[in-house]
Amino acid sequence: MTADEQLLRALYDEHAGVLHAFVLRYVSDRQRAEDVVQETLLRAWRNLDAIDPNQGNPRSYLFSVARNVLTDQWRAEQRRPRLVQNDEAIQSAAAADDLERMLDGWLVTEALARLSPEHRATIVELYYGGRSIAEAAAKLGIPAGTVKSRAYYAVRSLRTVLEEMGVVR
Repeated sequence: MTADEQLLRALYDEHAGVLHAFVLRYVSDRQRAEDVVQETLLRAWRNLDAIDPNQGNPRSYLFSVARNVLTDQWRAEQRRPRLVQNDEAIQSAAAADDLERMLDGWLVTEALARLSPEHRATIVELYYGGRSIAEAAAKLGIPAGTVKSRAYYAVRSLRTVLEEMGVVR
């Protein structure tokens, strides 16, 4: 073990408990306090030339470093956006499923807009209106066979348009 490692080990053995108690006055989480002590000793190890055991007790230097670490952490927390707990906002927010459904609806609406008016009307009556072939034929004023034919070709066109839009299923 080198002299620097022996000095660091001695610093830890002699001052870690006191540093931990000091840090716990400022933070409530024991794990965070241990992290601050570890960071303090790491900084001390990086600057071992600033610690001279012959010049007196290095505890005040370690306390200063610990205070600086705490200050740095506090400043970093102040720069981060804060999470706000608002249960009403969380409840009113759209769930992921709702978002996917909305996006799917938007894609289909865009694709339908690219179809011919006849194909679009047939799809709307059959799939969105929930009408039978006979009901759609009566509403559109065309024969039932034409509704079947338009539905077939409208769905094919809709698939093509969705593929052109980059939708792959």
